Formats: sequence, C-alpha cells, structure tokens
Amino acid sequence: MVLQCTHRQHCIKMAKNNLSAVLYSKNDLRLEDRPVPEPGPNEVLLRISQVGICGSDVSYMIKGAIGHFIMKEPMVLGHEAAGVVSKCGKNVTNLKPGDRVAIEPGVPCRVCDFCKEGRYNLCADIAFCSTPPYHGNLCQYYKHAADFCFKLPDHVSLEEGALVEPLSVAVHACQRAGVTLGSDVLICGAGPIGLVNLLTAKAMGASKVCVIDIVENRLHIAKEMGADYTVLVKTGDASVLVQQIMEVMGHLPNITIECSGAESSIRLSVLATKSGGVIVLVGLGPAEVKIPVINAASREVDIRGIFRIVNCYPTALNMIASGKINVKPLITHRYKLEESLKAFETARTGAGGAIKVMISCE
Repeated sequence: MVLQCTHRQHCIKMAKNNLSAVLYSKNDLRLEDRPVPEPGPNEVLLRISQVGICGSDVSYMIKGAIGHFIMKEPMVLGHEAAGVVSKCGKNVTNLKPGDRVAIEPGVPCRVCDFCKEGRYNLCADIAFCSTPPYHGNLCQYYKHAADFCFKLPDHVSLEEGALVEPLSVAVHACQRAGVTLGSDVLICGAGPIGLVNLLTAKAMGASKVCVIDIVENRLHIAKEMGADYTVLVKTGDASVLVQQIMEVMGHLPNITIECSGAESSIRLSVLATKSGGVIVLVGLGPAEVKIPVINAASREVDIRGIFRIVNCYPTALNMIASGKINVKPLITHRYKLEESLKAFETARTGAGGAIKVMISCE
C-alpha cells in the first residue's frame, strides 16, 4: 500500500492549496495538492472539517470497486463529511460563509420520475461523493449543491455532523422496515451501520433489540449503546443460531435488519424472522447469494432492500440535535488528513477495536 504526497513543502506554504486523499488504484492512496474548486451558481465551497471512513471507502481501497461501481481513474475518497461554508454561489440564499454544515453526499438530477416521486436515491443520474466517476470530499476544499448541505445547530459538533450520513442510512433502513413502538428487532452485524441501526431502532420505539456478530468486542459496545440482547456467532449452523435468538428474545423478531452482507447472515435473517415479518438488507456483499426464498414466501416474510438514503438528513440531524441519539461513542479513532493511510489501515483491520475512524481535514 502506497501513500505519497506530491509537493508537500509547497502545500504547507500555500494555505489555499487543496490537499486531497486520492486513490489511484487498489492499495495506492496518495496525498496530493489539487486546485481549490470554484462553486457554481447554486453551490457552496466548503472547508472540510471532518470525514468518517465508511466500509465502501475501504472496499474501493482494497478492491477498487464496490458492487457494480468500479473505479476506472483516480478518485478522491470520502463521503461522510461536515465542513464550514467558505464561499457561496450567486443564487445561494439558504447558507452564508461561516455556516457549519452536514453534507448529504448524493445530488440527484431533480427532474426524473424518481426525483419527482421523492425517491431521488434511485435517480440514474445522481452524483454521489466518492462513487465513480465522482470525487469524494476527503480533502480540504470541496464544492457541493447548497440545498444538499444542512446547517448544524450550534451545540452539534462537526464530528457529529459527519455522522449524520451513516445515521441517515439507519433512518432509511428502519423506516423501510416499519420499526415502530413495540417492534422486536434483530440486527445482524455490530459494525458502524449495525450500531446506528441499533440507536435508531431504539429511538423509534423498538421494545427489544438483539444484535449478533462474530466479534465479541463489538457486542460489548452494542450492549453499552442500548442493545437489550446480544448473541456471539460461533457456529455456521443457522438452526442453532435461530434457537439462541429465540431463547434470548423470548420469541423470534418481527423485523430483521441485515448489515453484514454475508450470505450466511442473509440466510439466517430469513430463518430467524417471525412469520409475517420484514427483513431489510443493508449490507452489500456478493452480487448473488443463495437463500431459502421459499421459506420466506411460504411464511409471508417480506425481503426489502435499501439504497443509500432519501429524505433522511433532516430526521437524522434532529435526532442528534435533540439528544434522542448519541453518536459520539461510535468514534473510536481520530487521525489527521496527512495520516490517511494509517487511518484506512485501522479501518480495514479493525485494529484497537476500531468502530468509526474519523479524519480531520482542518
């Protein structure tokens, strides 16, 4: 794995340079100076403050792709970000220089049928940060559509602002699942997305939430963050795991949120969900998986997917601002932009019990 920084002395002297973390190919991450972008009429120029590392960023780093999104040329990484408005385009009225904002990473076309129906996450022409061919925001300066930047209340930190993105994924997942007062929820996977789904499900009224994972340390964190039950996965025998889940919860959950993407976990989700229940697939794994779909069909278990986020940023930000959800414990490691290689290695390996790795671009 290579980390390079071109013209480093020059970028230290020139405050207006745009130091960026650019992935050239698999395991080839470089720090280099790029031009400071000029915002368009409806855009703002942002001085990026905090960027969280997502599993998709790690996938691009080690595989050069995630799902059918394949990197074909150098790309700036990062899409979980918050920053400060530095300059406004001539048509921008909702923001001003100095405003602290959370950045919703996907900007749709706004005119297709999906956009007009309010499902802009399905827009075929959406420009999503750090998804080929679009650059991300792991850099010092980044321009973005003003209407997809959300002003942070004074008491919400920029680190919390960066975590609005993964929290929005959980809001979307729990809404698709129909989590409400009294729901019994199983969450497969206690990584960052599994944990924000735990927080969101509890905030939306779930009475019982069970989290399962193969890593015991992550289950300890899940318990500290409000999980009612945890199950350490020690076997590949789904029938044994179903029985364990039933024993700790008292019955099978009516909602399962699968966050790992592993075929075995998706299969378990089907078998462990109560008849008439709902499964939401959040984790991205192999393009094709073998699951007991007849079992699901004969028991009327609905299998639903989610893709990114849609209309969730205001809700997620309000949940943080109101104190309903505390995302701060998710951050286990902090690095500077110049330490991006070390940050990605920590995120990739999970060293030191890493959950969410945050990079400061200040």
